[in-house]
Amino acid sequence: MMAQFDVSFFILLALAALCYLTHNNTVTFAVLLLLLFKLTPLNQYLPVLNRYGLTVGIVILTAAMMVPLANGSLGIKDILRSFATWQSILAIVVGIIVSWLGTRGVSLMGANPTIINGLIIGTLIGVAFFKGIPVGPLIAGGILSLMIGKG
Repeated sequence: MMAQFDVSFFILLALAALCYLTHNNTVTFAVLLLLLFKLTPLNQYLPVLNRYGLTVGIVILTAAMMVPLANGSLGIKDILRSFATWQSILAIVVGIIVSWLGTRGVSLMGANPTIINGLIIGTLIGVAFFKGIPVGPLIAGGILSLMIGKG
């Protein structure tokens, strides 16, 4: 059974076209995946994707970042060198801050779901027109939580 062609279908289709035209293959693929879910019996799993997709995505992203540890190309000497220069130490501090901001963003989005729409729109604009990547909503939510005093 085909899903009803509603406004969300056309928004997703337009977004896929826009991302394709701006050469953002990652978001194009994600939108096409959502359209596949929407237009097939997989539609029943959209709530599961909504609930667990972020967690699964973070797990995959984290695992991908740790591949150098797993394959041995990043050793203990490399890790110790991370504390040798001011740039590396600053990178560690920034990593801690960004991680903390992401946590605040998740908390804010959980407490104020209506904020998610603005974060999504802002992220999509950044992706489509500024060649950004869609990792921004959590960090944006964290920054927003600092600005509005929530989280």
